[in-house]
Amino acid sequence: MNNNNTEENSEERRMRLPHKKDLEMFGVVVQLHGSNKIRVMCEDGEERVCRIPGKMKKRVWVRENDVVIIKLWEFQKSKADLVWRYIGGQVDNLRRRGLLEKLPI
Repeated sequence: MNNNNTEENSEERRMRLPHKKDLEMFGVVVQLHGSNKIRVMCEDGEERVCRIPGKMKKRVWVRENDVVIIKLWEFQKSKADLVWRYIGGQVDNLRRRGLLEKLPI
């Protein structure tokens, strides 16, 4: 049995998905603004300005057309925080599972 294939399958099973009850949803990065702000097209059709929290800003590089998970602010639904960024293989897996049908990608 190939060890790489086993690792790849376990990575796909442990992939983070948005928790709808926590106001999380999929989005696609449309534009990078200065500092820690990005513009994201969300799966509900809205375009929102999102903030990259400090701990993510130092560890994760975000580029245009990246698929991300955002968490809406409870008091202002037009803004959100970036929670997670998917990489290539993960995006393909999400697309195969039909989870990204509402996104413009």
